[in-house]
Amino acid sequence: MASIGRLAITWLGHSTFLLGTPGGKRLIFDPWLVDNPRCPEEWKRKVPVVDLVLVSHGHSDHIGDAARVARESNAPVVGMVELCRWLQRQGVRRIEPMNLGGTITVAGLRVTLVEAQHSSACFDDESPIYLGAPSGFILTLEDGRVIYFAGDTDVFEGMRLIRELYHPEVAFLPIGDRFTMGPRGAALACDLLGVKQVVPMHYGTYPALTGTPKELRKYVLAGIDVLECRPGETVE
Repeated sequence: MASIGRLAITWLGHSTFLLGTPGGKRLIFDPWLVDNPRCPEEWKRKVPVVDLVLVSHGHSDHIGDAARVARESNAPVVGMVELCRWLQRQGVRRIEPMNLGGTITVAGLRVTLVEAQHSSACFDDESPIYLGAPSGFILTLEDGRVIYFAGDTDVFEGMRLIRELYHPEVAFLPIGDRFTMGPRGAALACDLLGVKQVVPMHYGTYPALTGTPKELRKYVLAGIDVLECRPGETVE
């Protein structure tokens, strides 16, 4: 678990993060636990108890355990409308469907859905099921701090608008390359977003994801802190 002031972050590998907010809420981004090679074994066996589940898009390495976590916690799921409706058919009782640009208040937190440059589908007997556009999240905490969780994406010019509209301080960005942007793209994203700190994700899960936090540090501008987490461990 890593701490930024009163914000607690636990990385469970790939793009799965548990956050403890200043107001005492627990939320999870893109829960993928059981089949996640980088998820610690103890987290594969237990279901995190959370107040909120946020899912960025419909690929299995981001929603693999979303329905299970939401059902066990009776927590609402926030995400694109098509994805939420699909999860509802998987037994999720509470959903908060959204679309790009929309903002809601849920569990005492303001959540805004923003664009991502990626794809979003799951497969049923090898046939793709469309699950809405991919997205990222702007999360405004109880103390006013703003977090940007990018989901899977390339760097894109719209990140300037995210900076102008929401002023995020911390960005969770993919760096693995091949299926998302790599470290150079993530470094440019930090510049476009104007963030003070970046948490790298979506790397090292498989050999194909070659980007590393070390390489990201080579490219980010001076003054931007790269917070490298280890799965299930505490990093200050």
